[in-house]
Amino acid sequence: MSKLYIVPTPIGNLEDMTYRAVKILKEADVILAEDTRTSGKLLKHFEINTPMQSHHMHNEHKTVETIVKKIKGGETIALISDAGTPAISDPGFLLTRTCVENNVEVECLPGATAFVPALVNSGLPNDKFVFEGFLPVKKGRQTRLKLLAEETRTMVFYESPHKLIKTLTDFVIYFGENRLISVSRELTKLHEETVRGTVKDILEYYEKKPPRGEIVIVVGGKSN
Repeated sequence: MSKLYIVPTPIGNLEDMTYRAVKILKEADVILAEDTRTSGKLLKHFEINTPMQSHHMHNEHKTVETIVKKIKGGETIALISDAGTPAISDPGFLLTRTCVENNVEVECLPGATAFVPALVNSGLPNDKFVFEGFLPVKKGRQTRLKLLAEETRTMVFYESPHKLIKTLTDFVIYFGENRLISVSRELTKLHEETVRGTVKDILEYYEKKPPRGEIVIVVGGKSN
C-alpha cells in the first residue's frame, strides 16, 4: 500500500541506522532528501539505489501537493533529513500535515534524534520537559526568554556553535547564573562531549574553549 514513510537517519554514527530504515529506503519508489549530496553519502554507504528528490524548507511549499498526488497514484515515498528525525527542527511537518489532510497514510519509523540522548544524559528531570528547538534570533527572542524564565519543566534547545555564547549569556540574564544546565555537543560522533553545571560555569567553559559541532542545551526548570 502506498504511503509516506518518515525515516530517521543517524545524527553522526552510521551504526545508529536501523535495519528497518535501510529496508524502507531500498523499497521506496522515491526518497525525499533535505540535501541530496549529504544523503547521497549515506545511501551509498548502505547500498541504497533508490532515486532521490530534493525536499527542503525553500521548496516544500511548492512541492507538497505534487508529492501527495504521487502517493495517491500508487507510489511509496520516504522522507529523510540530513540527520535525525524529519520534522524535528527540520523539513517534514508541512508534508505530513498535507498527507493527513488528504487521507494519505503516514508512518514514522523510530530512530535517531539529538534531543532525546541529550535530555536523558543531562541528569536533569526528564519526566516532564518542553522542546523549544532554536530560539528566535531577533524578533520575539526577548519575549520568549521572559516566558521561559517562569517555566518549571526542563527545557531543551538546539543551538549552533557560533551562537552558543550569546544564548548562554541570555540565559544568565533571564534564567539567572545559578540555573543548572547541560550542553551536549557532537552527539554520537568521535568528539562527543557533555558539560554540566550552572549557566555561569558553562558560559565560562565555552568562552575559554570555543565550541564546534551540533549542540543541544538542556536547562533545568524554575524551582517552585
